[in-house]
Amino acid sequence: MFRMIAAAALLCVAAVAAQAQDWRKLLTPQELQALLQETDARVIDLRAPQGENSYALGHVPGSVSAPYDTWRGPKQNPGAVLDDAALTERLQSAGVAADTPVVLVYWGGDPSDFGAAARVYWTLKSSGIGQIAILNGGFKAWREAGLPAETAPTVPARSAIAASLSPQWLATRAQVQAIVEGRSEAVLVDARPDAFFRAEKKHDAAKKAGTLSGAVSLVFDRWFAPQSPLMSAPEPALERARALAAEANGKPIVSFCNTGHWAAINWFALSELAGVPDVKLYPESMVGWTGADLPVKPGA
Repeated sequence: MFRMIAAAALLCVAAVAAQAQDWRKLLTPQELQALLQETDARVIDLRAPQGENSYALGHVPGSVSAPYDTWRGPKQNPGAVLDDAALTERLQSAGVAADTPVVLVYWGGDPSDFGAAARVYWTLKSSGIGQIAILNGGFKAWREAGLPAETAPTVPARSAIAASLSPQWLATRAQVQAIVEGRSEAVLVDARPDAFFRAEKKHDAAKKAGTLSGAVSLVFDRWFAPQSPLMSAPEPALERARALAAEANGKPIVSFCNTGHWAAINWFALSELAGVPDVKLYPESMVGWTGADLPVKPGA
């Protein structure tokens, strides 16, 4: 009997390990449809609950509404992370436990839209969720693939998770300040378009235009095919990722932007797709940095 139980346990562990190995972090609509037929993955829809292109007008069957703005900070500092209590409530109300496979859905109108899914992916990974994926192209791609949708909301059973953010993929303001001041070493990567990097433009909530001293530019949209909302990690972008990894030479890479939105795209592509080690996200980014009246400079 013991041998039978032990053998069954080993088979269970092997099955879980195989499932983890086969787990893809970026899914096509067809792959998501197949996944939902085979697993109890939780699909989380990050779009607004009402209005144009919203959850109420149609969503992946069984998906739970958890709007993007409920995963991050207030209007004056939208990149701020949730505290442990708010993060726990957010995950519990979405029915997410540590062993829940999660697929994130956003709208998918342009490359910038991907930032919502990438930022929440980072939040979930930092909260200890082991299997997370993003529907590439979002609900727009799902709809264009002719797959079924529903309008009735899904209300999940609450989970009992107690969440807190791991520091492993997080760069705090104090850590970034130490890098800028030369007291710590890392490669700072600005995900914003060139006008922001060169201090020709600023976010409405930022107090000053400019970038972090010593930062290099890697605009977030380089990970997408031209004129396409689909992340494809084209070879020039992968070459840039390899160059950044070589430049870092074992030091952390810190991705930032205005509010941790575009920066999350670079973080996801570098860390989760290109496999670059020790990539961190500075979630408050330039809005939080300039709000603390810290120095900036034009990028070169």
